[in-house]
Amino acid sequence: MANIGIHFPQAEIPRDTAVIRDFVQAAEEWGFSHINVPDHVLQTRTARAPFPRAEKYTTEYPHHEVMTLLSYMAAITTRIRLKTAVLILPQRQAALVAKQAAQVDMLSNGRFELGVGLGWNTPEYQALDMSFTNRGRRLQEQIEVCRLLWTRQHVDFQGEWHTIEDAGVAPMPVQQPIPVWIGALAPPAVQRAAAIADGWQAMMPAPDEAAAAAIAGFREAVTAAGRDAAEVGVECTIWATGNNPDAWIEEANTWLAAGATQIMFRPQGDYEYVSQAISQFAPRLGDIG
Repeated sequence: MANIGIHFPQAEIPRDTAVIRDFVQAAEEWGFSHINVPDHVLQTRTARAPFPRAEKYTTEYPHHEVMTLLSYMAAITTRIRLKTAVLILPQRQAALVAKQAAQVDMLSNGRFELGVGLGWNTPEYQALDMSFTNRGRRLQEQIEVCRLLWTRQHVDFQGEWHTIEDAGVAPMPVQQPIPVWIGALAPPAVQRAAAIADGWQAMMPAPDEAAAAAIAGFREAVTAAGRDAAEVGVECTIWATGNNPDAWIEEANTWLAAGATQIMFRPQGDYEYVSQAISQFAPRLGDIG
């Protein structure tokens, strides 16, 4: 069976630890390979971006702090992999993220994956005292810093934005290094993922010809960067709507045929719909791949 993950419904799930526990443990019992948890530190009073899902990122829809939540998930599961998808890395301090990621990886016994991205919410960068304008170049250096801290007990590093003198994180993670995925849509970000990431979190709407061409282009870019394309993952999303599990299964298999290595199932609706959609999709996981 292919690796099929489930989106954690940050904006939709009730603020009840019992509901969160039941959702996460059910995902593991259903056989999902991983659970993706999105990241937002602050929400604004009104939507600040011109895209359809922006209304879900206001204070009306709370988002749990991603690393704290993943630590809780690590304690209540044993098998399912835990992934940020994505953590907005340039609005955070790289060394602190490396420390938190190492801790989640240790608590989960090596089940953590760090998905990162640039983000779009300028007020978060402003409040966290980080630059929005240089976030692309800075993310690349941040990933380098994290990987050094995960694999060397003592690090000396002098970069454009980071200085480390004979220091390291302890305890170190189980995985050395922790896998890093990059969520990307814009061509420069996709090229960056091809050059340095363990996987591309591909934010594409449907498995059409354009998507297949984008995946093929990504594979070519990985090879051009001197890397083995077979060792770099591509995760694509089923943006589930309606009530048609047959269509979702068909879409998953079409994504795999187009070159995806794994799938994320992400129902679009309130929590009642999310739960219903998952209960229809999960029994069919064996039909994928």
